Amino acid sequence: MAELGRSNDLMIVRESDNGFYLDGGDLGEILLPSREVPEDVEQGDIVDVFVARDSEDRLIATTTKPVCEVGDFAALEVTTVNPRIGAFLDWGLAKDLLLPFREQVFKVKPGQRVIVRVLLDEVSNRVVATARTNRFLNNRSPRVQPGQAVTLLIQERTPMGYMAIVDQSFRGLLHENQLHRPLQVGETLPGYVAAVKEDGKVDLSLEPVGYGRVTGLAGEILEKLKQAGGRLEIGDKSDPEDIKRTFGTSKKAFKQAVGALYRSRKVKISGDSIELV
Repeated sequence: MAELGRSNDLMIVRESDNGFYLDGGDLGEILLPSREVPEDVEQGDIVDVFVARDSEDRLIATTTKPVCEVGDFAALEVTTVNPRIGAFLDWGLAKDLLLPFREQVFKVKPGQRVIVRVLLDEVSNRVVATARTNRFLNNRSPRVQPGQAVTLLIQERTPMGYMAIVDQSFRGLLHENQLHRPLQVGETLPGYVAAVKEDGKVDLSLEPVGYGRVTGLAGEILEKLKQAGGRLEIGDKSDPEDIKRTFGTSKKAFKQAVGALYRSRKVKISGDSIELV
């Protein structure tokens, strides 16, 4: 059966002047308009489509895929605000996604990016968005291990750092003092599980932890770079005494450590400075 607000593999059951009709199961036949029909398909073929509603609220199939589907969290831009019903978000389809006023945490404005979850409204049977996302996140201790690679969606900034939605499932914290650059709410980036606490809260990192973590002098250089905002005025041609005062090591050891960081593409180097990549 076809699912509204999701990608579906549906069979072409008949052709019409307006396009092909697809077997939507309990949803009935769903039109795939002529402009959306892939080349070299015919009755009986299976096509990959997204099922939505058109401007007249009719079920429609499209081969254009939005950036998110029902059940997904995403950062979407507000296109317009209707003073009667709510805001509309750009999710990659001709018809924007409605964020009703009742589902907003704060009033949004055109051009603003909002973290939302896409859902199927049980009353209207329409696909809508909600900014009240926390009720959809798993509050139990997640089944992840320190060092595990994850995908992060930056949700909000807090006094301690940045809260992120992890793998579209639960929340975790990126501590401010471990970041070498500011992050943007709505940014999606790879990360790692740093620790899972006894209360189920998760600490995150943007760098590998455990095996493969940069330690020793190289790790100390990275840490000082982060504390300095990503750049240090010290490099290959710096005076050995300046290097010793900064890192407590010889110029030879410093160059070896920086060379290792350069080869692993963590830093850029010049004669008188080093920078985080």
